[in-house]
Amino acid sequence: MAQTFAPGDDLIFQLESGLGLLRVLAIEADGAQTVWHLMAYDEFFPDTESAERALEQPEALHIRTPHMALTDRAFERTPAARLGNRPVTDEELAAYREWQQSETQRVSDRSALLLLGIR
Repeated sequence: MAQTFAPGDDLIFQLESGLGLLRVLAIEADGAQTVWHLMAYDEFFPDTESAERALEQPEALHIRTPHMALTDRAFERTPAARLGNRPVTDEELAAYREWQQSETQRVSDRSALLLLGIR
């Protein structure tokens, strides 16, 4: 992967109908295996500038999916670029922590866009 990402990164992805936002909650590396933990917002934007303005007030955004766990391969198939980074809040980490406590920690090998039902 050409870009490196970190927890707290806000990512933008493009669809025919506009641009969407993802957020990196955590990254777990276990040997050769990496699990990416993402959150997805519900809003779509006509351009990057609109998405950046929306991230200035993230509390106004609606969460579409509070947590997705993806394999490294699935994350690489999610075409996204970094817009910026801000601290991850305890509220944002709640669904991730539930996943950590779960007996069945599902990790998807499908891209984030497929998991969200959008292409």
